Parts: sequence; structure tokens; C-alpha cells
Amino acid sequence: MQLFRLLPLSLALGAALAAPVQAQSLLDLVESARGYDSAWQSAQAQLQAAQRRAEQARAGLLPSAGLTAGVSRTNTDITRPAVERTSTTQSLAVSASQPLYRPANRIAFEQGQRGIDVAQAQLDAAAQDLLVRVSQAYFDVLAAQDTLTFVQAQKSAVSEQLAAAKRNFEVGTTTVTDSREAQARFDLVSAQEIAAENDLRVKKLALDQLVGTTGAQPRPLAQPVPLPPVQPASVDHWVQTAQDQQPGVRQAAMALDVARLETRKAETGHRPTIDLQASYAIQHNPHGTVTTPNINTRTNNASVGVALNMPLFAGYAIQNRVKETLALEQKAEADLETVRRNVAQATRSAFFGVQSGIGQVKALEAAEQSSQSALDANKLGYQVGVRINIDVLNAQSQLFQTKRDLAVARYNVLLGQLKLRQAAGTLTLDDVGTINALLAK
Repeated sequence: MQLFRLLPLSLALGAALAAPVQAQSLLDLVESARGYDSAWQSAQAQLQAAQRRAEQARAGLLPSAGLTAGVSRTNTDITRPAVERTSTTQSLAVSASQPLYRPANRIAFEQGQRGIDVAQAQLDAAAQDLLVRVSQAYFDVLAAQDTLTFVQAQKSAVSEQLAAAKRNFEVGTTTVTDSREAQARFDLVSAQEIAAENDLRVKKLALDQLVGTTGAQPRPLAQPVPLPPVQPASVDHWVQTAQDQQPGVRQAAMALDVARLETRKAETGHRPTIDLQASYAIQHNPHGTVTTPNINTRTNNASVGVALNMPLFAGYAIQNRVKETLALEQKAEADLETVRRNVAQATRSAFFGVQSGIGQVKALEAAEQSSQSALDANKLGYQVGVRINIDVLNAQSQLFQTKRDLAVARYNVLLGQLKLRQAAGTLTLDDVGTINALLAK
């Protein structure tokens, strides 16, 4: 693997042995997480519920019809003169109503449509959050693997230095201090190796739990890593995009629209309602009635009309409801402004974080070369007697620490770009695919 081209031979061999046999790409694990993540599934169900709720609101604009039927038996007992009569009544009625003027129903329908938009924004936010969470867990595992590999390589190098110090002490060319310093450093690196192994185990469990698989093995980055620049390189562009497309801003904007519609709906409490009504009823008395016994009668009634309902006074309930909705509308406006400010700040932080990370990667790449040169110089100095063992050990520690920092910085830049697009509300699966293309084949 090219990732370890600058490391000692023992490190390269260890990395080759540790490489996964059937590693998964980032896109593979994202697809696996989509079918397993409960937050993503919850947002999908929420959208479906909002769509059904909107259809319920549409019912207030459509006609309604009902069918009623009944059978009743009446027994009449007259004392003077003594007469007992029994009659049966059979009835069947069909009624229908079509709203002609119900402004509150029209506004409720518009609110239902806004509810779909809110649920869609929530689903978009959940989708982007899922992409970031899987990518974060993916690179956390890679970073933990790199840390363990570098610690093991450092342990191997310290072990060689310890053996050399012991040999030199035995032949009398160095003091016992060199071997004790090497032993102390070896013990410290051994403890770091245990911690790194446990951290890798925890990171793998977290990734498995997120994607719903067992033993997920991420593919490492290809080397050299061509970190893509931020395009466009203007923070104002990203902030403006976030103000327009960020799911949180869209939700707050839809909530404001719903609040304004609620105010309009409250104001309709003073307005009349007009419905078109029609009915057709049949009443059958096969044995007559009390007044007309033994006469088979049947009555058909049909009616069509317009019903007007005009509210006159409701105890100031409508006026107070309007005042309440106006206050809620002001609250929604303040909430929208708060969300916009927070999103703008988060977008700026994400943008400058990526820019800083790219600069840090370049600095660490230079530091890696400098640390390697320093280690080579200290080894040569130790061999000719102008450097002591602790100088070599410190140089080794510095080199491997720089390598760990460089690997983490690269992962942070790639994650930072995804988080920047999430902050702007434009993160898609294609963006993850761009990162996925940087992985080793």
C-alpha cells in the first residue's frame, strides 16, 4: 500500500498483513445504513404522514355524502274507545353537501401543503445527517487503524533501538542510561498500543451499529491523497446558499408561512359559510299509520338548497384567537431569524475550518519530511557518538506523531468538506461519491 511508502520495512509489512480482505467503500456502507438507520426511516415515515394529513385537509373542499336507513315499529293503545294499533315505518335517506364558501377550509388545505414541505425539509436534513454520520464513523475507523499501525511501527523501531542500546552497553560503548531510556520508551509505546487497539475496537463497533452490519472494513485512502479544493472559494457564496437551501432554514420559513396562514384562518371566524345541500328521503308505512290504519303509504321527499351560516357574536373568542396567532406569527419570524444567523455562523465556521485544514495538511507534509530528516540525522549522530539514545527516541516519536497528525488532518479535511455542504444544505450522495473516488481500489 502506498500509504506507508516512507515508513520502515517492518511498518509496510505490518500494514500489508493488516489490510482488509473484503473492504467496503464509503458508498457501500452509506447504502447499507439507509436500510438500517432508524432516524432516516423515521423522517421517511414523517413525510408519508404529512402527505396523508394534507389529503385530510383537502376533504374540507370536496363534497360529502351520507346514507341513513331505519325501521321502527309503533304500538298505540287507546283506552276509550278501546283500540290497539300497530304500525311499521321504514325510512331511507341520502344527503349530500358541497362547500361553496368556507375560507377556513381553503386555508387549512394550504397549511397541509406547507406541512408536506416541512416534512420534506426534515427528510433532507436526515438524509444529509446520515451521510455525515456514516462518513464520520468511516474515517474514525481509518484514523484508529492508522494510529494503531503507527504505534506498532514506533514500537518496532523503539524495540530495535532498545536492543542496540543493550548491545552497546554490554560492549561498554554506552552507559546504562541509554538502555533504561529505551526501555522506558518501549513500555510507554506498549501502553499506547493497548489504548490504540481498544480505540479501534470501539470505532469499529460504532460503525457496525450505524450501518447495520458486522465486521465492516473501510477501504483506506489512495496515496498520494489529492485533497479537492473548496469550490467556490468564497465564504459569502456558501452563506448565501445556506440561507436559501439549508433544511433548517426551509423548515423555519415554512413554519412562518403556516403561522401566517393560521392568522388568516382565525380572521375567517367573522365570515359566513355557504354550503350547497341536497337530500332525498323515502318513508314507507306498509300497514299505515296511527291516523290512517291499514293503508299502505309511501312518501318521497327531495330537496336542494343553499345553507348560509353567519356568525354574529362568539364572546370575543375570535378576536382573542387572532391576537394569539399574531403573537405566534411574530415568534415564528424571530425563530426564522435565529435559524438564519446560526446557519450563517455554522457555514462560515465550516468553510474556514476546511481552509485551515488544507493549510494544516500542507504544513504537516513538510513537517513529516523534516522529521524524517531529523531522525536520519540523529541516527547517524548516535552511530558516530555525537548523539545519545534519547535523541533518537525523541526523533522517532516526533516522526510517528507527525504521521498520525497528518493522517487525521487529511480525514478532517474530507469530512470538513462534507460538513460544509451540509451546513449549506447542498450535501448529496454525489458529494460522498467524490470522496469515495479517493479511496484505494
